[in-house]
Amino acid sequence: MGLMLNKPEGVAGSIVPAIIVGLFVAFGGVLFGYDTGTISGILGMKHWKELFSTGYRNADGEPDVDASQTSLIVSILSAGTFFGALTAAPVADFLGRRLGLVVTNVVFCLGVILQTIATDIPLFVAGRFFAGYGVGMISATIPLYQSETAPKWIRGAIVGCYQLAITIGLLLAAIVNNSTKDRNDTGSYRIPIAVQFAWAIILFVGCIWLPETPRWYIKKGRPEKAAKSLSILRRLDVDHPALVEELSEITANHEYELSLGKATYIDCFRGNLGKRLATGCLLQALQQLTGVNFIFYYGTSFFQNSGISNAFVITMITSCVNVASTFPGLYLVEKWGRRNLLLFGAVGMAVCQFIVAITGTVAGIDNLSAQKALIAFVCIYIFFFACSWGPCAPSPFP
Repeated sequence: MGLMLNKPEGVAGSIVPAIIVGLFVAFGGVLFGYDTGTISGILGMKHWKELFSTGYRNADGEPDVDASQTSLIVSILSAGTFFGALTAAPVADFLGRRLGLVVTNVVFCLGVILQTIATDIPLFVAGRFFAGYGVGMISATIPLYQSETAPKWIRGAIVGCYQLAITIGLLLAAIVNNSTKDRNDTGSYRIPIAVQFAWAIILFVGCIWLPETPRWYIKKGRPEKAAKSLSILRRLDVDHPALVEELSEITANHEYELSLGKATYIDCFRGNLGKRLATGCLLQALQQLTGVNFIFYYGTSFFQNSGISNAFVITMITSCVNVASTFPGLYLVEKWGRRNLLLFGAVGMAVCQFIVAITGTVAGIDNLSAQKALIAFVCIYIFFFACSWGPCAPSPFP
């Protein structure tokens, strides 16, 4: 993954179709990022808290949702993504990568509908679960589609754009939340939620016209369809030597996988496969344990409770930092290597977290200098994450 997109010498065909297709499906990351960022602002909206309160009042005596309800509303999305990710593989294998994405959009839209019409916590939570289910399927299917359609020399960069799309979604959510936060009606939270339909419709319509991946056609025993799909992606005739060679490579890889016979999940933990599986799973787990989702899920509430008056604006600033800092990561991963970049990011984030914790503990909420320091180091923390663990952890790790 990187920013070096120079086409290698001797490679036939055009890279434009594959890049356009890969970047378009990366748009699905906007759904994930926007859905994640929206809840942060909604939890801090006065009208939403008044409407969804079940009698609890905060320290200021105002209607609010209690901590357990807040935790349920936020965490249920992750529960949905967990089950959605598990479902994604069989759906993508049965229906195809393209139609699999269409199905995920339908599930996601169901969740958005439930959240939009909700006026109490149970229905809102149900909507969050189904939206998370769709997001989980999208998160597993999009990188698969990208990797099976992009030329191998540019595959990392294309897949990395999914992470960039997530950061853009977070930024869009912060902007929309800031625009509706002062409304004194249900539009304050319903508008940000309903905007998600726009992203889903764009992806849904686009997926109808996208080509299916050649690899899926090969798996289904349809080599003619695979050749036609690859021809569209590479802008080469189906009988062009370069296309025939690439298609033969895809076929050979599939036949090799079949020659290995059936395997069980237990086999994934044996020998070298076990080490590689542990590395991949731990990287994904550690990415979540960096704590970055606290900022994206609870950022607005955190800034409000820290005494910061313009919490929604600060959330927009942190989202801008997140987007801008992703670009250095796409470049540095090739210059420094994945391991070094991950270590760099981990150390930087740890230092920032200590400073934020100390500042919040020692200084009061009325200390303006402490508030500025807190905001500054939250932004620096996000920089370290976005240029390292953000784009690097999900990428291919040798």
